[in-house]
Amino acid sequence: MSLAGRRRQEEEEEEGEGDEGEEVVQIRLGDKCYPVCKRKLIEQSDYFRALYRSGMREAGQGHGEQLLRGGLSALGLELVLDFINTSCLARLEQEEGGDEEPPLLEELVEAASYLQVTPLLRLLLSQVRLGNCFELHRLAQVYGLQDLHDACLDFMATHYHQVLRRPDARPHLLLPHALQQHLKERRMKGTATLVAIGDFMSASSLGPPLGRHPQVEAPWSMLRYDEEAERWLPLANNLPPDLVNVRGYGSAMLDNYLFIVGGYRITSQEISAAHCYNPCLNEWTQLASMNQKRSNFKLLAVNGKLYAIGGQSLSNVECYNPENDWWNFVASMPNPLAEFSACECKGKIYVIGGYTTRDRNMNILQYCPTSDSWTNFELCDVHVRKQQMLSVEETIYLVGGCIHELGPNQKSSQSEDALTVQSYNIATKEWLYLKENTSKSGLNLTCALHNDGVYILSRDITLSTSLEHRVFLKYNIFTDSWETLRRFPAFGQNMLICSMYLPDVREV
Repeated sequence: MSLAGRRRQEEEEEEGEGDEGEEVVQIRLGDKCYPVCKRKLIEQSDYFRALYRSGMREAGQGHGEQLLRGGLSALGLELVLDFINTSCLARLEQEEGGDEEPPLLEELVEAASYLQVTPLLRLLLSQVRLGNCFELHRLAQVYGLQDLHDACLDFMATHYHQVLRRPDARPHLLLPHALQQHLKERRMKGTATLVAIGDFMSASSLGPPLGRHPQVEAPWSMLRYDEEAERWLPLANNLPPDLVNVRGYGSAMLDNYLFIVGGYRITSQEISAAHCYNPCLNEWTQLASMNQKRSNFKLLAVNGKLYAIGGQSLSNVECYNPENDWWNFVASMPNPLAEFSACECKGKIYVIGGYTTRDRNMNILQYCPTSDSWTNFELCDVHVRKQQMLSVEETIYLVGGCIHELGPNQKSSQSEDALTVQSYNIATKEWLYLKENTSKSGLNLTCALHNDGVYILSRDITLSTSLEHRVFLKYNIFTDSWETLRRFPAFGQNMLICSMYLPDVREV
């Protein structure tokens, strides 16, 4: 015999001795027997570990066979024994997404729970997918698996809108209203953070925060505000390429998703595309486009849906439902409007200011989503345009814009460019003229409601130099006072500021 042949024979003998050294137990279920290594069985299953260490007659000592009762299915036992032998879920992964996935899951979880195969149950925490999260959530409730239950809730909250539009969510697995509310709240477990989006000149304009990365020259388009350090830091993401250089878009926060819709490109025409940023995943996704191309319109979140209102020479309105990722037309405004603003307040939409095709718009328009109808809510004594609007409870705040006093003793000329805040109460129909900040511009600003105030990115108009720069301000709605924060550390255009919940501090 050759040297190579002897080595092969020795290896085979060693392997045989190793196999003989491992005690094999026959697991009997009904009329079927499944051989499995006793050591692995004890290592992976709390049930068998307790059984064999108890010394009870049921342990089957002496004849190497273990009888199982309790209504377990053969398929479930096979899946669990496969895992015990291989420490992986190969069969389940091969069939993931197939029609047989729910039955496999049910059989697997039932057997793993009964036999207390903790490593397998722990592995399932990382196996939650869109295709199985509903079923795993249900099974976790049935078998009292709290860790799996929490993992499913975390996954469903992180992918909330995708979960809503899954075909298997309807009708028999339709998310109950209480669960939907819980998932929305779970999406906001992080810290409310101000995020700025825009065409910033360069990363170097951010100064010290980027000191760790002097080699970075690419411009940033997404920044977050560190309130404790009082400085802006780049987010570990940027705008999708097809959103760069888009102007006049609509933006809104819904369920802690940021939507950017429509607008126009400098080199082309209006667009209808829709994109969504999910801060829980730090990802952008393209959604169904609007039916109508539009720019310089208002995008509002109301009762779990989005409404795209008007636009350049448009009066029509579209509604987006995240459950089916689709836009449909709803009732149009009475007239096309330009330079108007709008906001949601107590479940309805209010439109104020701007121009019709013939004259100033002096009507406050109200849209009711339930009845899909527009009404003239009230007449205004002053004309405003290009303002921003936010609401808290029953109060609408109008920030910036141009104001025309139209009373008999008032000038009809445009007011000077100053940053003003007004409030309008929809219950009492009372207007209040709040404190002005005369040194700051009220035009082309962006603002967001955040914590106890309105945070504003505007322009400083007091400098004699022609170089424009942005300023960062806060208007406290409770004390009617202004606070000038540190100067915004970047030149840029087309800027948007919004408040969203970030799950953690992202590294650049």
